[in-house]
Amino acid sequence: MDAFLDIPHRFWADMVGRSDGPMTFRFFLQPTMALLMALRDGIKDARAGRQPYYVHMRDAEPAERKRAWREGVSATARILLLGVGMDVIYQFRVFGGFRYPVETFVIAIVLGFLPYLVLRGPVTRIARKFIKPD
Repeated sequence: MDAFLDIPHRFWADMVGRSDGPMTFRFFLQPTMALLMALRDGIKDARAGRQPYYVHMRDAEPAERKRAWREGVSATARILLLGVGMDVIYQFRVFGGFRYPVETFVIAIVLGFLPYLVLRGPVTRIARKFIKPD
């Protein structure tokens, strides 16, 4: 039972521990890549006259929301794969093997997809001020 209760503690300790030590550059690289993808897609949205991404996700019908979600995931797929790859390398260097796949998934989402999701809408709003829809 104690081992089961240690999982959340170890999880958060490992997550915080990843912010220093080997490969800390990924904490800058992945969000920067997400920003670049959000810029690209936000400008595309502004040119197409679409709503900001989050607003579209919130207000869309389920089928359209699913399509938009897939679009966001495919736009960030390289970033997510980069994050997974870097975390696997990190785990081999620090732990001597790939031991914590859930942590790898969480790190990839937090550093890759969430910044994209947060930034794409504001980029669209700003781009609308300078770009006329096609």
